[in-house]
Amino acid sequence: MCGRFAASASTEDIVATFAIDEVVDLVAPTWNAAPTDPVPAVVERLDADGAVLRKLVTPRWGLVPSWAKDARGGARMINARSETVATKPAFAPSFAQRRCLIPADGFYEWETVPPASGRGRPAKLPWFVRPADGGPMVMAGIYAFWRDRTLGADAPWLTTCSIITTQATDALGTLHDRMPMVVRPDDWDAWLDPRQDDPAAALGLLAVDEGADVSVVRVGTAVNQVRADGPELLHPAT
Repeated sequence: MCGRFAASASTEDIVATFAIDEVVDLVAPTWNAAPTDPVPAVVERLDADGAVLRKLVTPRWGLVPSWAKDARGGARMINARSETVATKPAFAPSFAQRRCLIPADGFYEWETVPPASGRGRPAKLPWFVRPADGGPMVMAGIYAFWRDRTLGADAPWLTTCSIITTQATDALGTLHDRMPMVVRPDDWDAWLDPRQDDPAAALGLLAVDEGADVSVVRVGTAVNQVRADGPELLHPAT
């Protein structure tokens, strides 16, 4: 799965990379995005005249379906499996019409190591996975709108998102059996297009970063603390 990731690109960087038409939310770079945090996302929406606008937003990570009674379950919906994202009721409507791109530097996974003495708690050693060329990892995502109907028609909308995952490649399978799916630059337009509502066509746009294309580096255990943040979290462990 993807339960923590780094997304250090600035608002200006994302606007330039993705040719953003409208900045809805300014982005706060993070090196330790966690469930329920706001994260950067690129979406496309139709305006009143039917024109497509590409927007930069910061949905809360952990999808809350529009029909949910409350938003508390979102923390458990940070990932959507590629095998069922087009059919699972919580994800299918978003996958058909509300897909997004989530730009990241890479993501963290943890290795559990038994104590050398055989006593005590196992150690959780973090690894950082990123594209081998140092470029962005543009993860495939979906998003949804929700509001608390008990507050009436004027209740504010909450925008949330999930990252689509798939079976891990051999290079990552020893750390975890799942990994994020990515969308390649040539497919960004088709993936974001809100007029494209064919799930089968959308599934064909998903890609996997193969083992030869990713770098896996052991980093320090400071990232184990969810409140820790800063570029030093990506420094290789000594």
